[in-house]
Amino acid sequence: MDVMGDKATLYGTGRFVRPSSEEATLDESDESADDNREMNRDETGEAVEEVRRRLAAEAGDVEAMSVLGAMLLRRGDLDGAEPHLRAATAAGDRAAANNLGVLLHQRGYADDAAGWWRVAAVAGSAAAAHALGRHHRERGDEPAAEYWLRQSAEQGHVLGAYALADLLEHRGDREAERWMRAAAERGHREAAYRLARALDRPPGARTADGETDVAEPGGPASAEAEQWYRQAAARGHRRAALYLGAILERRGDLKEAGRWYLTSAKDGEPQAACALGFLLRDAGDTENAAMWWLRAAQDGDGNAANALGALYAERGQTQTAERWYRAAMDAGDDNGAYNLGLLCAEQGRTSQAEQWYRRAAYAGHREAANALAVLLLQGGDTAGAEPWFSKAAEAGSVDAAFNLGILFAGRGEDEHALRWYERAAAAGHTEAALQVGMARLRDGDEQEAERHLRCAAGGGNAEAAYRLAAVLDARRPPAPAHELGEPAHEKTECEEWYERAASQGHRRAQVRVGMLAAARGDVVEAARWYRQAAEAGSRNGAFNLGLLLAREGSEPEAAVWWTRAADAGHGRAALRLALVYARRGELAEGQRWADRAVALGPREVAERAARLRDALREELSA
Repeated sequence: MDVMGDKATLYGTGRFVRPSSEEATLDESDESADDNREMNRDETGEAVEEVRRRLAAEAGDVEAMSVLGAMLLRRGDLDGAEPHLRAATAAGDRAAANNLGVLLHQRGYADDAAGWWRVAAVAGSAAAAHALGRHHRERGDEPAAEYWLRQSAEQGHVLGAYALADLLEHRGDREAERWMRAAAERGHREAAYRLARALDRPPGARTADGETDVAEPGGPASAEAEQWYRQAAARGHRRAALYLGAILERRGDLKEAGRWYLTSAKDGEPQAACALGFLLRDAGDTENAAMWWLRAAQDGDGNAANALGALYAERGQTQTAERWYRAAMDAGDDNGAYNLGLLCAEQGRTSQAEQWYRRAAYAGHREAANALAVLLLQGGDTAGAEPWFSKAAEAGSVDAAFNLGILFAGRGEDEHALRWYERAAAAGHTEAALQVGMARLRDGDEQEAERHLRCAAGGGNAEAAYRLAAVLDARRPPAPAHELGEPAHEKTECEEWYERAASQGHRRAQVRVGMLAAARGDVVEAARWYRQAAEAGSRNGAFNLGLLLAREGSEPEAAVWWTRAADAGHGRAALRLALVYARRGELAEGQRWADRAVALGPREVAERAARLRDALREELSA
């Protein structure tokens, strides 16, 4: 049985204790299949095999010497293995020469080990060439390292292919991908993972060590990248399982994503534990989410610590929340300081909030810079707020860009304000889009105004919906007269926008929708919208509701709504009340409301009210 032939050396299989520098890059591969079968034997069978090999070795069998030496080396019996390996090596067994190098390397004699690896490599051992290449790389001799690693890789040695790819990638050589792919195709899990990362990462996004600290790639993964993530994850690579979970989560396959996050988290990946916590929280399982966040936070994941802080803050356990925010900050997560600032601000601890905002802002946290600026502005420090708004806006904070617009508009610097509003609007800020739309309306650029108003209205801004409806309404041709029996006209786009604004509580839109309904003859619908507007404080809504009720014969109830409108400053409502009381014969009360209508206006109302007041005065003095 050829246990220790060229395709099954101990150094190649990775089952002896390796230096830490190799543990990060070498995995078991299918080259070790024979050894795996050997290791799975029970102790009795191996003991019998050892006795058989020992007898054959004593009889001068070179292969038996080599295999016996490997068996003892695997067991850790270096003293027992060495004479057998040396004897087999002296007889020309290249596998024994390679394993003698392994033994000497374990003893700390790296140069002596390299000598025997060279002997085996020259004799054609791919495993020895790999070991020799790694030896030269550790000593900084990259040309020699590349030579021997290439020899190993070209012979089909999977670890040689991976080590060569790693060396070439470090140099930025495009050939690296070819060898990484070769190693991955032969089952090397780290090669599969790194190949997936290379395919997944946008150009120019690689770090010096070929890794990033971000759990999710920058964009949708390619099918090929996903395939390699899946292969590496299936072989137990915890980072690959994390990335695969992230891909599946973005795709919406939450169940499978959760399975891979769980696999990765159980293997000790804190980012996977954190991501699993968020999945569980979104599913409503906050208790298990907290358990995984706790596990991740204890392993130094700042994001998980922040999540725990937020969870306890929501529960009102502010001291525990603060402790976790501090833990996030200690883990290097600037969100911890920002969240501490938010927590202090909610509690009215303004000076402490400012302190934490500053800490996060100085570390480059853009939302903390915006929050700090808002805090300073609220304290009257406009000069101190502006640079922080600018810093946050330049770093990409949409809210800060909008706030800068407000700041400049307040100073009357409309041109600067518009520039920042446009920047925020381009990033999807609905309030900013509304401000740009209104500015364009003032400038007479109706087409550009409509574009921005549509963006703001589509984002749910009621004022933008109302103003967009008004723009469209102004363009609408007069409705044609309908013959008796014709169906009512269909709602126009402007009516739909009015209704959208009205349904969001916009009072002027509610009045306008009521007017449109009244024009269609739908008194019930008109009354409903007028009443909503009036109850929300609209004097026009109250006045119109009064008109509607008066026409329906409910003048006493109409007077109630006119009184509300007149008290809010509506001149026409005051005039209507003056007329009501004059008809009732309550001349003094009529004169009082006529005086009020004169004061409120507008001009034509004031003129009519003055005439009525004079007439009532004459009647009273008669």
